[in-house]
Amino acid sequence: MTTKKLAKDIYEAVGGSSNINSVMHCMTRLRLRLTNEGLVNDEAVKALDGVLGVAHSNGQYQIIIGPSVAKVFEEFTLFGNFEKTPQIEENLDGTEKWSLKKVGKSVLNYMSNCMTPLIPVLITAGLFKALNSVLGPGVLNLYSEKDDLFLFLNLVFDAGFYFMPIYVGINAAKQLKVEPMLGGMLGGFLIVPEFVNMVTDGTKFTPLGINVSLVNYGQTVIPIMVSVYVMSIIFKFFKKVMPDSITTLATPFLTMLLTIPISILFLAPLGTNIGGLISSSLLLIGEKTGFLGIAIVAVLWPFLVMTGMHLALMMPMMANYFETGVAQGILLSGGYAIWAIYGVALGAFFRLKNKEKSAAFGYFISGIVGGISEPTLYGISLKYRKNLITMMIGAAVGAAYAGIMGVQAYVMTAANFLHFLGFVGGTSINIIHGSISVILSFVVAALLSYFFGFSKEELKPVK
Repeated sequence: MTTKKLAKDIYEAVGGSSNINSVMHCMTRLRLRLTNEGLVNDEAVKALDGVLGVAHSNGQYQIIIGPSVAKVFEEFTLFGNFEKTPQIEENLDGTEKWSLKKVGKSVLNYMSNCMTPLIPVLITAGLFKALNSVLGPGVLNLYSEKDDLFLFLNLVFDAGFYFMPIYVGINAAKQLKVEPMLGGMLGGFLIVPEFVNMVTDGTKFTPLGINVSLVNYGQTVIPIMVSVYVMSIIFKFFKKVMPDSITTLATPFLTMLLTIPISILFLAPLGTNIGGLISSSLLLIGEKTGFLGIAIVAVLWPFLVMTGMHLALMMPMMANYFETGVAQGILLSGGYAIWAIYGVALGAFFRLKNKEKSAAFGYFISGIVGGISEPTLYGISLKYRKNLITMMIGAAVGAAYAGIMGVQAYVMTAANFLHFLGFVGGTSINIIHGSISVILSFVVAALLSYFFGFSKEELKPVK
């Protein structure tokens, strides 16, 4: 869509000149003062191709567009002959009264806006993985895992997911109004091959005499989001105090000089370090509470993955699996969480009436075929936040059933349609209960999302 077409669509959607008092813009948002905001259908505006979201703040109707907002603003002013004001640099939303709810909403918005632009990448990468699942040794067996085609398709998948910290770093920096490529550079450092090799080899790494917790941050998102947030504070400080004659050189250099050590020493490992404590606690809960512990881990699983905390939890559990050849208890929890996410996607597909409807179906297919849950998690659950609850309930129900019935898995499969094969290897009753547990997570989440996952405003059809 051209910026002119987007500007025209927005102009018409908000009621035209008769409902627009003034217009301005910042780095990412078109900011309108309207005569009557109640005349505007938020869902219709959000459904426009090129609009990332809307917000009501300080008497403004804010339309989130992203970096192209300046071009849209130029075209928009022509339709109503509005004054062409300069870009607003200060944060106009900072005067709102602080509240815990506002902080929570801001955090979720930050996470969602970091991830939403990546959904096409996640889906595409997931479909390449799905091809391997179907054509490779998993189903049709047209080629083996040693075949170059298998390798090629996996490489494409890795290109989408492994470099997640770089992609997220760029998006996070854009949101925080700092140099996007510095955010990408910070993400790149977390997965630079030499750093990852040290993680693999167990090499001791002590820059400045301080021991660094070596973790593979590939596919994680929270460590880079937190790191870029700190980077933005440092960047803006140097930008403010640095003389114009040297700011181009000095500001990015000094920013990274401070941010990278802070990130690798404190911020990025935070998830893993906390994960170690959570891991011990959850393992203890699993031992003492049985099915309840499995349900708790299933509920927390998506958030553990986003932070990288799941790695600390997985290591002792996987060691037990390799020793016994049987996966049970909380080691199975992640699968139920993922199938609950797929259920959310299907529930959203049947319930939504806006442009997200077709997107939800794509998320669902990428899940059950490719085993990719991220598009649904970031594109639906974090956006339509009631679905965080429906997702967690679905995960808890399936996991609890598995715990009560003593479900075991004998093969670690992908979290797609092949997941059910993991229950094969023991008794027939184990296959039945294992299948029921997965279906319960999926169906409960789908039904709850359909009936309770969306507000009346979110369900308004686009006119």
